[in-house]
Amino acid sequence: MLSPADSPAPEWLVVPDDVNDLATAVWPASAARDGDGVLTLAGIPATSLAQTYGTPLLVIDEDQVRDRARAFRSAFDRAAGENGTTAQVYYAGKAFLCTSVARWVVDEGLCIDVCTGGELEVALAAGVAPASLGFHGNNKSVAELERAVEVGIGTIIVDSAIEIERLAAIVARTDSVQRVLVRVISGVHAETHEFLATAHEDQKFGFPLAEAEEAVARIREIDGLDFAGLHCHIGSQIFGVAGFRESASRVLELHASLLEGGPVPSLNLGGGFGIAYTRVDDPTPIETLAAEIVSAVAEGCAARGIPMPALSFEPGRAIVGAAGVTLYEVGTTKDVELGSGMVRRYLSVDGGMSDNARPALYGAQFSARLASRSGIGAPQLSRVVGKHCESGDIVVEHEYLPDDVAPGDLLAVPSTGAYCASLASNYNHVPRPPIVAVRDGRSTVIVRGESIADILSRDAGIPSADAERL
Repeated sequence: MLSPADSPAPEWLVVPDDVNDLATAVWPASAARDGDGVLTLAGIPATSLAQTYGTPLLVIDEDQVRDRARAFRSAFDRAAGENGTTAQVYYAGKAFLCTSVARWVVDEGLCIDVCTGGELEVALAAGVAPASLGFHGNNKSVAELERAVEVGIGTIIVDSAIEIERLAAIVARTDSVQRVLVRVISGVHAETHEFLATAHEDQKFGFPLAEAEEAVARIREIDGLDFAGLHCHIGSQIFGVAGFRESASRVLELHASLLEGGPVPSLNLGGGFGIAYTRVDDPTPIETLAAEIVSAVAEGCAARGIPMPALSFEPGRAIVGAAGVTLYEVGTTKDVELGSGMVRRYLSVDGGMSDNARPALYGAQFSARLASRSGIGAPQLSRVVGKHCESGDIVVEHEYLPDDVAPGDLLAVPSTGAYCASLASNYNHVPRPPIVAVRDGRSTVIVRGESIADILSRDAGIPSADAERL
């Protein structure tokens, strides 16, 4: 028998008492099982959704998104008010953006953060007021900046000296005034994957603290650029508040220094708040995040004898992540002997790294449950894998699933609302799946799925009429 140290299952993965249970933290609040054991989302059976729309299928619970957006707005409004300032919450569109999601979060009082010209156009197409948009990005093109200024975007977060000069030329040519923040690198090394940490010194975003004063001085020289404050983002999928508190303290040193040259009305501390992907993940409650981070800023301002700035935050994953559930159909199963009597079952599904690249990119962990019925088998150590020609095409690396899972069954992977659709690809010429919103027993397509014909229509070597027939 394998010892825990030799087991292929990680220490955090425990054999469940009920292999059909739905861990509250990783599923939308509306997730349940009906009398037949079928997973339901907003009252709709997963089997009905799969039959109507096919699989893979990304399902987004609209009420979950709205509830989280309201919760963030309320928590930061309350914390800011208690500390004598105001707070604005921007939804980080990079997590997942389509016109429907944009409208939901704006309905709930949020602004939106975009980071490319494409995301900007989605927000505009949704009818979002340009003044409520923030524009990020380390390599905004001249065309993107021109478009942003043209439509009257609320804030551009400046990321480099080159960008300052590009904006200077644009506002001079168009006789415009553009509000800007300066993104700085606080040097705080967030406890997250290397690819998700964005405030360490050796990376592409922002100005080091030592160089930021010069950047601000240059902006203040330019007629048409309105310096509104600083921005700092320390990373993504972060639990706890220690990193945010330390980053705020460092940025406030610069903030206080800049006040000697003029007003610094606002401070944007970014987002990166973590969510649960497995039952052992323990994300910090929204109310705690808001109270402690805003208090840290208030303490830092009091210690330096400076006024509290207006605050902004940019949650994305924490709003939309747990609202998403991806449905797959099992195609094949395969048992692999691991030695000492241990077996891992490989369950191959009809999607994979083309609709969820996060496990392949940085080893992200997910959970899974049988969705089309209740399992009657014993817990079996399983790995859910995709159909792509890569051994790293893993959807769920470690999970206990019933040992009676068979071809044709549906599996559901929760917490896929963020950075799954956004990172989707056509690897191996696999079409990207549709995205369906559910609410009050109704389902609506909010992003159409692709077909093989859609993919072939981009191949210039195929006559369009032939592609349409395929």
